[in-house]
Amino acid sequence: MSGSALAAGSGREKPGASARPLTELDAVQLIISHYPQSACWTIRLSQTNTTPLIDPTFLFRFEIALAKYDCGFGTSAASPGVTLPEPCRIAAFGELSGKRNFADVRMAWDKSAIAFSVLVSGKKAAPWCRDSRLEDSDGFHLWLDTRCSPGIHRATQYCHRFLFMPTGGGMRKESPMTGLMPINRARQNPKSPPSGSIQVHAELRPDGYQMSGRIAATAMTGFDALQYPRLGLYYAVIDRELGWQTFSLSEEYPVVEDPSLWGEAVLSNERK
Repeated sequence: MSGSALAAGSGREKPGASARPLTELDAVQLIISHYPQSACWTIRLSQTNTTPLIDPTFLFRFEIALAKYDCGFGTSAASPGVTLPEPCRIAAFGELSGKRNFADVRMAWDKSAIAFSVLVSGKKAAPWCRDSRLEDSDGFHLWLDTRCSPGIHRATQYCHRFLFMPTGGGMRKESPMTGLMPINRARQNPKSPPSGSIQVHAELRPDGYQMSGRIAATAMTGFDALQYPRLGLYYAVIDRELGWQTFSLSEEYPVVEDPSLWGEAVLSNERK
């Protein structure tokens, strides 16, 4: 299923007059296409010969469905981390702003946890990860609001920012790292996650890295899939070499601290 809409000016032209210059609205074309494999709508926006005055994703509040899937975390060498299938792949709407996608991001949930996998490709340099500069480090940054409160501008105790880095940990700084980071200007902070409730596995590749992780329900203040099946969600795959791949708005907006700028995720009961 697909459709398109073209926004055009409504001004009238005098007979014989030369065509007026195209306005920004004239140049905007929305192409809406449906991807059955992910059961979600993707909206692509293109502009000709103009630069948007605002990020196009600012015009929308995006919602996705997180598939229900076994979020078990493997600890053996034969089956490490989490492996998620193609139907768990989620969109990067930051592409609407002209950002290049360089990561395959997948997420799923079950009653005990939320899991993810990220495959980053196209790199020439090793990941830049520093335990002393977590916010600037390469990796997967995930914001979750277990109460989905789109009308608030300051985080509550239900808002979390999780960080997963492919390297930077251990004595030699070569092990993956994870943790819960504070959110600037938060009214309240979530509870500290129990030891071992956030797990991560990573493998470096010639052109990037593969990383997966699991966030146990006990690590998310207020997580209750039955009573609150809708979450506030935003993610960013941050890379010093490749830039930011984001769920929606770019880093030019205060997405790291303002829950009203995040999207939403529905915990789907459709098992993949």
